[in-house]
Amino acid sequence: MAERERIWDRFLTEQDKASLEQIAHKAPGTRPVLIMVDFYRWVFGDRPQPLLEAIKDWPGSVGLAGWQALPHVVKVLAACRAAGIPVVHLSQSEAIPGWRDRPRGPVPTPEMAERLKRKYNIIDECAPLPGEVIIRKTAPSGFNQTPLLHHLRGLDADTLIVMGESTSGCVRATVVDAKSYRYVVLIPEECVFDRHEAPHAINLFDMEQKYAHVQPVGDVLAYIEGIRAARAAA
Repeated sequence: MAERERIWDRFLTEQDKASLEQIAHKAPGTRPVLIMVDFYRWVFGDRPQPLLEAIKDWPGSVGLAGWQALPHVVKVLAACRAAGIPVVHLSQSEAIPGWRDRPRGPVPTPEMAERLKRKYNIIDECAPLPGEVIIRKTAPSGFNQTPLLHHLRGLDADTLIVMGESTSGCVRATVVDAKSYRYVVLIPEECVFDRHEAPHAINLFDMEQKYAHVQPVGDVLAYIEGIRAARAAA
């Protein structure tokens, strides 16, 4: 049976394809934690819009990519909660300046100023439940100068399921650090997203090659169901 086409295949050269090595990631464990990376309003806006329309009101928007991922994200989030898998929500801090150097823009209009108040609010579809941890980060990685590592060690986690945005930015940074700390990382392919198609695909390819299992969401849901069934039988 031919291997299924991957999202990054059309971006690879023949030399790239000829030089690929066999992937041998460590198998996922039995103590996963779900990491929700930056599901905040600045990325989504208030409604689905094509990118070039969305950035007029929400300059940090990824356009339709986030909204297209959201139904898959909601399924994985619900499955993790049903299985008793801990959930950690990452967002940014409004109190500390961000890491990206950008020219100072014009004074915001009253409408933009109102939107900015909600910039880092986690969207309703992914709203944390009581008892779920929220960590405010000030760097791309959720591990950088935050208590995330301490929390994961307290949970005795061995596997991280990572969803969110952007694939080429905060998701990748968090995944690389997670692998550096020797966690097994699962990325549901349909549950991460980016503003630009090519960086999204190539960063998924690179993470699959080096740091993580990049799997169809159905495979990740099957893994979560296995965790739920094992715990129910224990």
